[in-house]
Amino acid sequence: MMDHELREFVDRVMDRRAIDEEDVKMLQRNILSDIVITRDIVDVLIALDRAVPLNCKAYADYLVALVVDFAVWENRPTGVIDRDKAHWLVTTLSAGEGPTTTALRIANEIAREAEHCDETLLAFAFAKGAAKDVLRAGVGAAPRVVLLAS
Repeated sequence: MMDHELREFVDRVMDRRAIDEEDVKMLQRNILSDIVITRDIVDVLIALDRAVPLNCKAYADYLVALVVDFAVWENRPTGVIDRDKAHWLVTTLSAGEGPTTTALRIANEIAREAEHCDETLLAFAFAKGAAKDVLRAGVGAAPRVVLLAS
């Protein structure tokens, strides 16, 4: 269930269609500082990244740090992205029209930070990251990626 203050925050930024540095400070200091982060809250914050067209860099940086900390260190098993967590992360990060740049950063940082990471998230992080790198570089064909079944 979403906290009342978080719901008001979501409504406000959706109405303005922007998240600025003051919003990030409010989110950090007033809204999320005293509540337990859950998958539902992470889902909402990732959905905001996708839905709000004008996000400041501070929001992206905060979201990456928050989700990595939650998924890798706060959510049991600690340090491990098991099959259940990997499925949830891939689903929430790729929802809508596909992952945002911030969602790809989250996947890559989780894969880098976790002591063990399920192949589902690894394949998502590396396949999506490789495809984005190719598009950014302007190269014609995407590299071949082999996905391992578990």
